[in-house]
Amino acid sequence: MSPIRIFYFSDVLCVWAYIAQIRIDELQTTFQDKIAIAPHFVSVFGNAREKLETRWRDQGGFKGYSNHVHEVVKKFDHISVHPDIWTDVIPPSSTSCHLFLHAIQLLEIKGIVQKSDHVFEKAIWAFREAFFTKLANVSDRKVQFAIAEELGLPIAAIQEQIDNGEAYALLSKDFELVKEHSVTVSPTLIFNEGRQRLNGNVGYRVIEANIRELLHNSPDEQSWC
Repeated sequence: MSPIRIFYFSDVLCVWAYIAQIRIDELQTTFQDKIAIAPHFVSVFGNAREKLETRWRDQGGFKGYSNHVHEVVKKFDHISVHPDIWTDVIPPSSTSCHLFLHAIQLLEIKGIVQKSDHVFEKAIWAFREAFFTKLANVSDRKVQFAIAEELGLPIAAIQEQIDNGEAYALLSKDFELVKEHSVTVSPTLIFNEGRQRLNGNVGYRVIEANIRELLHNSPDEQSWC
């Protein structure tokens, strides 16, 4: 039986995706080769500063959003955030991160690094953690290269994927998939060729139940759940 394909859309700067990573890791541990999770990016924070200035203008601005993030994180004991999150350092755009991460993904695709080392997934987590716990401006290319160096990745090869346009092509593919599936929320999981989706802060058991339903029923079979 072919693995269940799952599109996983997230934004590197999204606190809910930061929270949800432990659930994605658990899914991969539980189901292993029965599922194939394909990470993609949705630019919820593509214009981060203007977005927060506009949406949080009447709720305390950046400080109000920072307080909101802290209140959210208090409910989860597996992550932490810096006290000055979204106030001291405010990355202009997550799109820069997503482009750089796709350049790292291309290293796996081309065999420049071992796919079994999961460097793309590790890099995504490293970017999230660098921002949320260390206030790193992950939009800045110098910071991006520093993170890549910490992961032991070949800097020149990453830059080549950006310079030759291939990383932009993968990012453009994300834009197309976001439009095709009408993705507006980070994180979003899409199953069953787009017929099922889970948006936002969805608990692990709910995600697991959806996967088990697909595993135990033919895609063409009517589900009564």
